[in-house]
Amino acid sequence: MRRGRTFGNRLARLRQGWRALEVRDYRRYFFGQLVSLTGTWMQNTAQALLVLRLSDSPGAVGLLSAAQFFPVFALALVSGVVADRTDRYRLVFRTQAGAMVLSALFALLLALGRVQLPLLYLYALVQGTVNALGQPVRRAFVADLVGPEHMANAFALNSASLNVARVLGPALAGLLIGPLGLVAVFWLNALSYLAVLWALWGMEARRRPRPVLPPGEPFWPELREGLRFLFQERELRRLTLLVAFVGTFGYNFTVILPLVGGYVLHLVDRSGAYGGLGALLGLGSLAGALGTLYGGAPGLRRIALLAAAFSLVLGAMALSHTYALSAVLFLLLGLSGVAFSTQANILAQLLAPDRLRGRVSSVFQLLFLGSTPVGSLLIAGGAHLLGVEAALLLAALLCLVGVGIALRA
Repeated sequence: MRRGRTFGNRLARLRQGWRALEVRDYRRYFFGQLVSLTGTWMQNTAQALLVLRLSDSPGAVGLLSAAQFFPVFALALVSGVVADRTDRYRLVFRTQAGAMVLSALFALLLALGRVQLPLLYLYALVQGTVNALGQPVRRAFVADLVGPEHMANAFALNSASLNVARVLGPALAGLLIGPLGLVAVFWLNALSYLAVLWALWGMEARRRPRPVLPPGEPFWPELREGLRFLFQERELRRLTLLVAFVGTFGYNFTVILPLVGGYVLHLVDRSGAYGGLGALLGLGSLAGALGTLYGGAPGLRRIALLAAAFSLVLGAMALSHTYALSAVLFLLLGLSGVAFSTQANILAQLLAPDRLRGRVSSVFQLLFLGSTPVGSLLIAGGAHLLGVEAALLLAALLCLVGVGIALRA
């Protein structure tokens, strides 16, 4: 009897980690996003290989990443204000539909042989603009779907779905690029958006009347209100400083993976081995995300320890020259990096009131993704001038400096 009760307790605890999926609309959104994000990570893997084939240059990789994430840097704070004063359901639907159309157009141009580096950069810039407008509203939209009692679990599950996609996407891309070519991967990404659009179309939220939104104040006072809240709350202020350093100098997987794979391990023509590194990065990321489902309420000290662990693994990556060791380090980099980012985002969302949630989300989007153009160009430029290993070691040291500053702030 006691054994049966113990098993029942364990099963109940296991189910607690997935309780947000009991909400119908969120369940649809979760699985639709999972398919779409898998397509995105397939394309990211193919895109990195495409730029290396078009131009054998670390600087070209850095410019691609900068083009992808510069719109986040430029528009994140604007999109946060928009997320707090708009019908979130309709904005999510429109940005996802726009991303699908752009992906299909690029796949068509690639199939016709019309893609060179300038067009690839332009596509990355336009697609990044759509993502910049949509990401803060998608995070705030999750809170609308589940309510406060499931909010932390829903954000952790979102991170888990992203990292399942990080495992599946590069692995599938590595399997498909050889027999089918790069073009097929871009087409599959365009088709994957249909899953999330189907999920959104079937939601009860679509049939509700448009919410009556309070009249918006002028843009700048609303933005200042969100920033003032971040820096008046001591815990949020310290968290923001920590995320600023790690997000800028360390959280640049789209540059680190191709630089290590292309210039340290020389895997440009071995798509399966290159995809394997991406899959291990994703597998570690998934483990870090799943750990947050059962890890309890996040705290600043735990988040700082995770940031320090991430920094040390990044530093070790600079010293590795074998595939086996680099593979293990990518696994650990994904685990520590995503555990850090997920807990940081959850803590920020829990500390933010609903009326400011879009603006708080946008600041953290700016720090994690919008800072990528700066970090990408610094790492790529450092790799060009000093070598990939020295650039990664410098990035790791700067992340550790950020940990120290945040703890003393």
